[in-house]
Amino acid sequence: MDFDDTPEEAAFRREVRAFLEAHARRKTGTDADWSRGGVSEDPERAAAYLERCRAWQRTLFDNGWAGITWPKEYGGRGGTPAESIIFNQEASQFDVTTGFIGAAQQLVGPPLLRFGTEEQKARYIPSMLKGDELWCQLFSEPGAGSDLAALATRAVRDGDEWVVTGQKVWTSEAQHADFGILLARTDPDAPKHKGITFFIVDMHSPGIEIRPLVQATGLSHFNEVFLTDVRIPAGNVVGEVNGGWAVARTTLASEAGMIGGAGQTTTFQAVLELARACGRTGDPIVRQGLADVYTRERILKFHQMRMQTAIMHRRGSPPDPSVLKNFFTQSLSKRVDLAIALEGAHGMLASADAPQDGFWQKQHMAQFSARIGGGTNEVHRNMIGERALGLPPEPRDDKDVPWRDLPKS
Repeated sequence: MDFDDTPEEAAFRREVRAFLEAHARRKTGTDADWSRGGVSEDPERAAAYLERCRAWQRTLFDNGWAGITWPKEYGGRGGTPAESIIFNQEASQFDVTTGFIGAAQQLVGPPLLRFGTEEQKARYIPSMLKGDELWCQLFSEPGAGSDLAALATRAVRDGDEWVVTGQKVWTSEAQHADFGILLARTDPDAPKHKGITFFIVDMHSPGIEIRPLVQATGLSHFNEVFLTDVRIPAGNVVGEVNGGWAVARTTLASEAGMIGGAGQTTTFQAVLELARACGRTGDPIVRQGLADVYTRERILKFHQMRMQTAIMHRRGSPPDPSVLKNFFTQSLSKRVDLAIALEGAHGMLASADAPQDGFWQKQHMAQFSARIGGGTNEVHRNMIGERALGLPPEPRDDKDVPWRDLPKS
């Protein structure tokens, strides 16, 4: 692996650092950092957090740092993947985040840029990069479970529109979204992967009902979305009709890589500071736990560096996104488990009664959504086996069966 910047990359890094120093402050690792506001159950703080995320996204856009690898004609910088990596490395040290705004961009941008029409790209991408319009992802369904291709939401053509009826679930931040990317079944007589179409849907359309799901953390990050005779213009199809699975795979690959490469609020350093604050660093069992957390974080960093080297210097093969995703969630689980153990009896408290206003309690409960989101750990292990290790795929007897004839839950 080669982690050294070329002279051009070093100059770019200095430019990035100068921008960040001028527009942000460095992280303190405490609750003084506004970028930790995403775990607040106070509606006013949550709203303020979203507005700060939106403001930071606009600052990036106004200064030419939004969509670093996206084409200039749509508002991006037209830069290289190496430049995007360098920017993210530097920004991780500062008290800034775009929250779910940036996460949604990573899910929506790649399929639109690859499969969208020129009209779609010109209409949606600039406003997305400015933070003027927010997006969500309408993929998962209650009856499909981990088998996304078994989705049952139907779209039927009616003249110049499609009429969509169905239900989606686990839709992140749908209550704030202006638009969504939607998978719906357009040919029930085709095998399940071949009768799906990828749509852009206006989340303010008549017939859309959003019901927040209150999680164990007390937050409502996820939502149920009900669609009843929702009309979508035919021009909002992305890619080919009945060819939506190929478009969706672009989103799914981006999602796994995004989760695995995410910046982390709950770093080893944060757990170490907690151990010091609790006076537990002399405990040999605690020290062993800290060593385990540190090692797992280093392994994750190693895989991220492999990805960095493969992208920046075109050396070696990048790790499969599923590897990054699973290492991230396993590392996260170890960190938050240890943090709660460090707090002892106080770890059983919540919110303002708990240390640090219940920060670690929320992180501990939120770990389970990380394990499920973007595909469960078990699904990603299957992908690792097939794609990374070359193992035979699991036996499937439904590959060529029309979706209409498949058993339904």
